[in-house]
Amino acid sequence: MSLHISIDRSKFSLDAAGVAGFFGGDETLSAMATVHLYRGRRWLGWYNSPGSYTVAKRYGQLANSRFWDGLFPGPNFEPAEAFGLDGKPGPRYVGSLSGTDMVTGHLAYLTIQISRELKDVRVQGEPSTETLPAAVTVIHVGNVDAHMGRVEMMSAHHALLAMIPITVSLATCILCAIVDDWLAFSLILLGIISSGISCFVIGTARLDYRAPKNVIPGVPPGDGLLLTPRDVVVLIGSEKDVNVITKGQFSLAMSGAKEYRSVGLCSLLLLAQFMLQLLLIPQASLFGQIMFISSLAASWAYNSFLSSLENEKIQGDLLCKALLVDDASIKKYNLQSRRSQAVFACSILSRGKETNDDFDAERMLSLFVPNKTKVWNLWRKKVAAELKSDRPDKSFANVTAEEKKGLSGEQYRLLMTFLDDAQHAFNACRERVPDLLSSRNSSICEAKEANKAKDMV
Repeated sequence: MSLHISIDRSKFSLDAAGVAGFFGGDETLSAMATVHLYRGRRWLGWYNSPGSYTVAKRYGQLANSRFWDGLFPGPNFEPAEAFGLDGKPGPRYVGSLSGTDMVTGHLAYLTIQISRELKDVRVQGEPSTETLPAAVTVIHVGNVDAHMGRVEMMSAHHALLAMIPITVSLATCILCAIVDDWLAFSLILLGIISSGISCFVIGTARLDYRAPKNVIPGVPPGDGLLLTPRDVVVLIGSEKDVNVITKGQFSLAMSGAKEYRSVGLCSLLLLAQFMLQLLLIPQASLFGQIMFISSLAASWAYNSFLSSLENEKIQGDLLCKALLVDDASIKKYNLQSRRSQAVFACSILSRGKETNDDFDAERMLSLFVPNKTKVWNLWRKKVAAELKSDRPDKSFANVTAEEKKGLSGEQYRLLMTFLDDAQHAFNACRERVPDLLSSRNSSICEAKEANKAKDMV
């Protein structure tokens, strides 16, 4: 004996297929991109998710053969790029000792994003000389050997919220069966199965770090700069460790490499789901259409929640864990001008390397202030000479009579202003950064002791 509901006798019909197309595929794509970032997320895709056509079209391009290229035309992305784990161009990197000058990739891009989220410490200078504020972020990279390989996933507590759309999808499916609307029942069940299988298959891929593991013996430290038009990140660490940021990338190892047939089959299933729901859901009863839309709405809300978690921020947090970067090893300073930023950053890079012939202080300063005027040329020369000096008390405002003779009165006043700014920036670096260095050393020791204890267990 079946249960009859009065709403089922109505001749009114919802355009559920149009509603299904309205609920976005973009949110579903963003939610699917988190499947490799949260522990257990691949087991929690069993709900009737909207946007199956968008997902099928996007991830179907991973499958690489004539058949799949014909079915899902477009460029064949690498798995990491398809899921937003690679492909973002990074900033320019310049090594202060190695002479390396290169364009970086996705992990350096994430490093810049991390630096922008930090709360900065304002470095006071002369208010009358403030122009455009610029930031310097200092990152001390730890020994990453023990933390490379498979990426450590985030906690499963966000992923467990998937129980809400799963419950709603199953409940609406059961209610359709109770009222004998087997068409709506079948279409909701099809959505649950196709979404769950796709999430599981895609989620079986293993997310790893890939970076050069070996360096040539005797290679200098990897200290250097990540340069953006306004801000800069100073990297401190060995060449091997800094290479993770400058040359490393996320790698997504999926089964069936090259062809990725399983992903193609999942995309084909999602495409079939979209076509069947598009054609058949208008034939369901009004009650069945309402249940169908309700399941889509709950799934869309959950996908929107996952999209709001900022995929790149999650990746950045995972990167910090691998690089042993914590609050003690990363600091951000806000300075009053580009020239102060240049002196502050180069003062960090020059520490302990003043007599190293490979450290070209003038070249590093020119990365910030490339102006070729008489005043700027002399300013870079004077500042570089002091940074290369091994005197403990550096004085930037010493201008010889011969140097002063070649300048007009206005040029001399401007030079002295710039040199005073350089003195303030250097003193600020000397006062603030030692705390960072000492705290970093203690955190490294603590990390080593923790690793030893873990190995003993």
